[in-house]
Amino acid sequence: DTSTEQESETGTEGDTSTEADTSTEADTGTEPETDTEPEELPIPADDAIVRIMDYIPSIQQELRYATTNNFTGQIIYDFDDAYLRYGTIKKLAKACEELAKHGLGIKVWDGFRPVEAQAALWEICPDPKYVSHPVTGTRAHCKGSAVDITLVDLKTGAEVSMPSGFDEFSALGDRDYSDCSEEAAKNAKLLEDIMKECGFKPYSKEWWHFSDTDSYEVDEDFN
Repeated sequence: DTSTEQESETGTEGDTSTEADTSTEADTGTEPETDTEPEELPIPADDAIVRIMDYIPSIQQELRYATTNNFTGQIIYDFDDAYLRYGTIKKLAKACEELAKHGLGIKVWDGFRPVEAQAALWEICPDPKYVSHPVTGTRAHCKGSAVDITLVDLKTGAEVSMPSGFDEFSALGDRDYSDCSEEAAKNAKLLEDIMKECGFKPYSKEWWHFSDTDSYEVDEDFN
């Protein structure tokens, strides 16, 4: 555009007036319209498996099985966003609201898990106390109705003190809370109480694991 204007200035007088007209037309032209309103997502059926962050944008996620930062040291599945049944997400959103009153938020470590991912975990750790059998087990993660979570400080975004890290296969990982700090026990108990109030069932061996009290079928077709 700059080079064209310079050429017009050195042309004949007639050319200059034409350029001025053209410039005026360009300056007063209609600007392309832009959408400022965010697109509203449709409300899915409760049994639809959808992305959590589409419906709880404030939630944090760090899917451990999408990385090597888990007890297997291997990548178990190849997606970076957490998914759940929409009915389960509604309950999780309510839990987020309640936790926010305490200045806390949720970070998701694991949500929906494909059956093949469950099989990979079972092959590495065939212990039903910690990994559900991929065929005969409850497979709550494969139903999209179980979630592994921890707490974060809403102001800093940092994780708060909890009884252990993720996938701690020892007494530290259970819900006894007698073998951790007072602060960690208080945080874990608060998370447990609020999740129960919002329609989740805690698992006794893993303080981070919660299953929806509403039942769904195993999803074999997730992609």
